Amino acid sequence: MTTTEDRIRTTHIGSLPRPPALLDLLEARQNDEPVDEDDWNETVAEATRAVVERQAEVGLDVINNGEQSRVSFNWYVADRLSGIDGKREQELWADLQEFPEYAEETFKTDVIDLSMQPVIDGPIEYTGHGEAEDELEEFRDALAAVDADFEGTFVTSASPSIVATTHVNEYYDTYEEFLFAVADAMQAEYELIAETGMTLQIDAPELLTIGQTAAYADEPLEEIRAATRLHVEALNEALENIPAEQVRLHTCWGSYEGPHHLDADLVDLLPEIYEADITGLSVEQANPRHQHEYRAFAEQPLPDGWTLMPGVVDVKTNIIDHPETIADRLERVADAVDESTPIVAAPDCGFGTQAGLGMVDPEIAWAKLEALVEGAEIATERIY
Repeated sequence: MTTTEDRIRTTHIGSLPRPPALLDLLEARQNDEPVDEDDWNETVAEATRAVVERQAEVGLDVINNGEQSRVSFNWYVADRLSGIDGKREQELWADLQEFPEYAEETFKTDVIDLSMQPVIDGPIEYTGHGEAEDELEEFRDALAAVDADFEGTFVTSASPSIVATTHVNEYYDTYEEFLFAVADAMQAEYELIAETGMTLQIDAPELLTIGQTAAYADEPLEEIRAATRLHVEALNEALENIPAEQVRLHTCWGSYEGPHHLDADLVDLLPEIYEADITGLSVEQANPRHQHEYRAFAEQPLPDGWTLMPGVVDVKTNIIDHPETIADRLERVADAVDESTPIVAAPDCGFGTQAGLGMVDPEIAWAKLEALVEGAEIATERIY
């Protein structure tokens, strides 16, 4: 992750729009309907090739497989962990609870219902080697099929704590026992990805959104910071065999269009996040609620050797960010960090974190990524 920079490179955060045929198959699988295995494999392979090719056309430097075969960035683990069975209705985030009518009409789709959380009813172990290896092989095949020279590749994986905070525990005696059981299980996936030589991206929005959950919505800041420290400790345990230079982490305040008026302040949680054994950090900076928080990096400087991946394209509206606006966002972040800190431009979050629940039209999402590349070029001319 840490290289000497002569320009601002570009990446994205993981999930990209899925084609309608794949969404139909994902819906069927979610509803436990029979899906022809050959049809599934062919559709996933075609979608993965197409998304790699589209990233090449846009001009992104560091790319991935778009999470095409996953139903969501976190609940895909149901295909890879034992002990998950059934669902239970849970309250949505604290800010949305103040606007229930909006939440009801916005957060349920044919593919996924965010108010229904999977239930843990048995011991958690990693059983997804086959699923993970298939996904990696599909990505490698797509890279081989597309005539492009990318500067890097990455593969996403759910953090232990996003699994723990978005699943209902009915098996483990304590939350801490549950969390570290997940960390022990997910370690297998992290190491499997790292063995490919690709960068491992840990998706960990809960490091900033923990205060939005039912368990912490009314807790003081110190309790929220303590929970974040615990989550980072579990992550570090799962990453113990992977070089920090091969790991980047994404955190955010949630990829949903909502009020966000109860979000935690970045500056208050950065010290805990900085304890993670990583060298790349992705944080929202285009979200209208948080555009002022570039200042947090001046008050709480990044650890030496880290790369910052500021989100400079919004993923919650269909407004295409102007390249000059993107460049402005990059420039003010660059002014806030040490001049030796490499900066990689990225969107705030994924464009398809939950299948079927994209806030942004697929073609507009790609147009936003084109604007990202152009904005990074403008910022490079200003900064370097």
